[in-house]
Amino acid sequence: MIGLEHMNKIRSTTVIMVRRGDAVAMASDGQVTLGETVIKGKARKVRRLGGGAVLAGFAGATADAFTLLTKFEAKLNEFQGQLERSAIELSKEWRTDRYLRHLEALLIVADKNDGFLISGKGDVISSDDGLLSVGSGSMFAMAAARALMENTEMSAKEIAQESMRIAGEICIYTNSDVTLEEL
Repeated sequence: MIGLEHMNKIRSTTVIMVRRGDAVAMASDGQVTLGETVIKGKARKVRRLGGGAVLAGFAGATADAFTLLTKFEAKLNEFQGQLERSAIELSKEWRTDRYLRHLEALLIVADKNDGFLISGKGDVISSDDGLLSVGSGSMFAMAAARALMENTEMSAKEIAQESMRIAGEICIYTNSDVTLEEL
């Protein structure tokens, strides 16, 4: 039985973005957990937006994340696909709007040139090393990806896939059902 103290705590993912050379890959696991119970194993938490030119991944409350993805795609349309401007404008609206500021999710967005982690606290964070991650197993995936970037010639796609495999072996809130998209 799930205790009441765990009912409101949904742990739902690991997402990693890897940029190497001209390629960018984003991967996520498929597990959604309520308390200590896996309630879904094949959720899709990485999407293509902007006519396929932008990758977006999310962690947090699913309904909140979908609301934010819809808002972000509208920003992409409004600013003719400019990723950085769209990310900044979403972050500003997310932080100041009475409804949006209560949404609990994190987004990673990337195109061929840039990648950003966006939060409701006004953060729009780019990566120094071509890696961004969010979610329950994000630090495991990030550590694995950093080691692979420094010590192998693997592609962005291969690094994303392998770092998710490693995170899935360590983090109980991350499974091995990986969704991967690449630009």
